[in-house]
Parts: sequence; structure tokens; C-alpha cells
Amino acid sequence: MSDIFKVFWSKKVAKQIDLLPDNIGKKFFAWVSSVNLAGLRDTRKSPGFHDEPLKGNRQGQRSVRLNKAYRAIYVQRDVETIEFIEVIEVNKHEY
Repeated sequence: MSDIFKVFWSKKVAKQIDLLPDNIGKKFFAWVSSVNLAGLRDTRKSPGFHDEPLKGNRQGQRSVRLNKAYRAIYVQRDVETIEFIEVIEVNKHEY
């Protein structure tokens, strides 16, 4: 049996997504679709998303690059055979 993934986000994140430029929003939903169809492990292998673990006070969280400036921050929670992917923030990355 393959893993089942469920990507979800809060109302706060939904508002952040609504404020994104169209092309960034499309990339975010492309990532969500890829996770739902191919699974998180295969999606992480895709170089277009640059999925990476975070450090410091964000240890345990991961980042997906939506473009050079924007990131989706998420955490993975396992519950038996369903893996929940909670998007906790979508923001413009500060350099």
C-alpha cells in the first residue's frame, strides 16, 4: 500500500495565498497537486521546487521555493498510513 498524502492550510495561509502574484499561486498549487499525485518523496526530488529542511528556530520545518523570493513553509505529520502536510506559511523570503 502506498502512502496517502493530505495537504492542508489554515485560513491565515489561505489569505497569504490569495495575495500572491498569479504565477506564484500557480506554482504553489502545482506543488500541492504533485504531492497529491506523486507523493511527497517524489515531489521532493523535483528540482523545480527546491524542497529543503530549515535550520535554527525553524528546525523540523521544510521550505519549498515558489520562485527566488517566495517560499511555502510546511511541516509533515504522520498518522498511521496518512501523511498530513500542513502548510504553515507562504511568504516573501528576506535576503
